[in-house]
Amino acid sequence: MNDYAGQHEVISENMTSLITAELTRYVQELKQERKSHFHDGRKAQQHIETCWKQLEASKRRFERDCKEADRAQQYFEKMDADINVTKADVEKARQQAQLRHQMAEDSKAEYSSTLQKFNSEQHEHYYTHIPNIFQKIQEMEERRIVRIGESMKTFAEVDRQVIPIIGKCLDEITKAAESVDHKNDSQMVIEAFKSGFEPPGDVDFEDFTQPMKRTVSESSLSNSRGDGKSEPKFGSKSKGKLWPFIKKNKGAGPEDFSNLPPEQRRKKLQQKVDELNRDIQKEMDSRDALTKMKDVYIKNPQMGDAASVDHRLAELGQNIEKLRLEVQKFEGWLAEVEGRLPARSEQPRRQSGVYEAQNASGVNSCAQDRESPDGSYTEEQSQETEMKVPATDFDDEFDDEEPLPTIGTCKALYTFEGQNEGTISVAEGEMLYVIEEDKGDGWTRIRRNEDEEGYVPTSYVEVYLDKNAKDVHKPLQKISE
Repeated sequence: MNDYAGQHEVISENMTSLITAELTRYVQELKQERKSHFHDGRKAQQHIETCWKQLEASKRRFERDCKEADRAQQYFEKMDADINVTKADVEKARQQAQLRHQMAEDSKAEYSSTLQKFNSEQHEHYYTHIPNIFQKIQEMEERRIVRIGESMKTFAEVDRQVIPIIGKCLDEITKAAESVDHKNDSQMVIEAFKSGFEPPGDVDFEDFTQPMKRTVSESSLSNSRGDGKSEPKFGSKSKGKLWPFIKKNKGAGPEDFSNLPPEQRRKKLQQKVDELNRDIQKEMDSRDALTKMKDVYIKNPQMGDAASVDHRLAELGQNIEKLRLEVQKFEGWLAEVEGRLPARSEQPRRQSGVYEAQNASGVNSCAQDRESPDGSYTEEQSQETEMKVPATDFDDEFDDEEPLPTIGTCKALYTFEGQNEGTISVAEGEMLYVIEEDKGDGWTRIRRNEDEEGYVPTSYVEVYLDKNAKDVHKPLQKISE
């Protein structure tokens, strides 16, 4: 798909450089040429209009002079026929008539010359100038059409050059699509995200007719620590039975990844160990390089002071020691997880009844459900496990097998964002269930539904306790203590 997209990018780049950019430049040139031709056309049109105006002016002047000559001739003839007019007046009228006739003749000659000139200019305009301008515009448009055809041909060539590669890409896409193995893909997801939990064994039959101490299957979903806590009743909606599908509150997990299922925890721990080993190797390489530099400085003092690298060497040594301690810590957790995980090739076996003595170590390494403050479930190692991890008071405080019963309700007075581990987010005005009162530390334990519970600041909620529920819950608190 990437190669297929790359070929289209090649087409785009070639079209931009060979077609778009060239056509843009050519269009600008055509605009300038077209503007020049239209300017010549307007100039020729203005010239012929000017010639026409000159002709009209000459014609009107000739017409006026002719009329003036006729009036002057008529006036002379009238004066010549009148016996009361003096000879001087007649002579003056005759001279005036002759002058008018001469002006008319001059206007006639000028009009004739202007007319011949206009006819010549008009012939030149319509048969030479204008046809030449239109011919230039036509040639320009023809060149434009040819250029567009060349661009289309260039586009075809650009596309044709990548067709074989695109064909190969499409063949590979088809081949890849046909090689999809949904079963293998599902198996890869299973291997990457499998939890490593072992299915529980059969639940033991408890004979209440016999006055004997009842035992609980150590492989069942309930926790058989035998610490005097009440056992979950059959059918109770315990979180332990919903562990694959519960919603977990988001928050930073513990350093040993104990909030993850066994298989995921093992992978995370292995990644951490590998990462620390790479850091150690990097620090050791730096130390070796500085050691060689120090030896060079000792042999050749002029190149540098050997004591200048001692401080850095000491820092690298401390860093390596810290990283080694971290590796030992994470390797201990990794060994603990690998010791409790069943063999990869073995099929999960359902276990029931009281284990025999020789199976005691296997029983102690079985996965136990433990509820962490963030709502997730992890394994809890048996006290007999050889490599023990000290349990914190924080873990023991929430180490319950069955959710606590509700002892009242509460209303959120303010919005609280539960970002830390063990807390829960609430919205202002939300009604929730109270399952544990404030013990003096400023926190109240509440529950929203079967899958979400946690702590909120007591000052953020208004608590309404159920007295009957509270009295019933007191014995459970004493037993827990």
